[in-house]
Amino acid sequence: MRIRKNDMVRVISGNDKGKEGKILKVFPALNRIIVEKVHMIKRHTKASKDVPQGGIIEKEGPINASNVMLICPNTGKPTRIGKDILSDGSRARVSKRSGEMLND
Repeated sequence: MRIRKNDMVRVISGNDKGKEGKILKVFPALNRIIVEKVHMIKRHTKASKDVPQGGIIEKEGPINASNVMLICPNTGKPTRIGKDILSDGSRARVSKRSGEMLND
């Protein structure tokens, strides 16, 4: 997966198309991610020590990673991600739109 936790992304398909948010959690084995304020689901929970009130709790649900595009920090527009080999031999993520390295 080329997207990581704390990246800003825009949803490009599905019911939440057009929404933007920060990635909260990544599940590489399942190719799914959880994005802040996107795909809100409701969970009915029983009162417990962690949730003393119980009731219906709204939280983010996972979406497929292919349904989002990274937002380029330089241009503010959605971009694809490429890999570039640096002079010391390590690899870095590169924005295809602006050609500049992304913060890691």
